[in-house]
Amino acid sequence: MIRARLLWYTPNPEVTVALAMRRCYSAKPIEELESELASRPGYEKDLIAKALRDKTFDVIEHAVFMFEIEGISRVCSHQLVRHRIASYDQESQRFSAVDKEDFITPPSIQVNSEALKIYEEFLKSSVEAFRKLKELEVPKEDARFILPQSIGTKLVITANARSLMHFFWQRTALQAQWEIRELAELMLKECKKVAPTIFKDIIEA
Repeated sequence: MIRARLLWYTPNPEVTVALAMRRCYSAKPIEELESELASRPGYEKDLIAKALRDKTFDVIEHAVFMFEIEGISRVCSHQLVRHRIASYDQESQRFSAVDKEDFITPPSIQVNSEALKIYEEFLKSSVEAFRKLKELEVPKEDARFILPQSIGTKLVITANARSLMHFFWQRTALQAQWEIRELAELMLKECKKVAPTIFKDIIEA
């Protein structure tokens, strides 16, 4: 099962973005701008709405979000890292164990008993081949070449809100591949919990 957990984010992300927005249009000292925001509840939402409406996306970059991702395949992670405006740290296959249960099974295969049988037999044989290569003292970093892309992986991802918005617009679309779409929808839900105004115009499929 795919899991996306928000580990850390910029404190008060919407106030942070609003403060950056005010800095662009005011010569007042930053302390006055902070007091101005604190004295007008909801003002940050208006400023963010204006930034999004005017496509002033640079101010959105000041809010940063860090996620732990689990239960995705290497197929999905290869798509994910194509979004290069982020920092990634991925579980290393040089050090992690490998079991048949570590692999991700696509829904289209899960619902087809004949296809599922073929798929599971192949996974079992690939894991067995991996173990035999290690027994023959082939280094683990070389033995892993035999493993299919469906093997599960874990990552930590840090990206600013602007990069995440672009990722969500692309990957929550119905034409996106099912696995990365599910991941994007989970991440978007997490972001909306702490910064609903920033991410309000992105609608989950």
